Amino acid sequence: MSPSRRLFRPILALGLLAALAGGPAHASEDADRARRALERGEIRPLDAVLAAARAAVPGDVVSVDLKHDDGHWLYKLRILGADEKRRTVKVDAGSLKILDEDDDD
Repeated sequence: MSPSRRLFRPILALGLLAALAGGPAHASEDADRARRALERGEIRPLDAVLAAARAAVPGDVVSVDLKHDDGHWLYKLRILGADEKRRTVKVDAGSLKILDEDDDD
């Protein structure tokens, strides 16, 4: 594993811990909205979203963002590939359909 790839894991873990330990109040509200959407069946569980994204673009997921836009839930993930390129993958949160994938420049 490359040095830059090894750095992303601790950074991601620290970011998640900071959010859980008392990040901004809107982060908690966002988590509550996502939990309610999951309970209503509007979105799929995160592990299913991660599996779909990794199947389309293999690599390490370094960020995840869930948005509700025009009545649709959308996950936007950044994935670091084995080639050290970062890619953005957009996934429909309900159907797991890959909507878009782009190389980050």
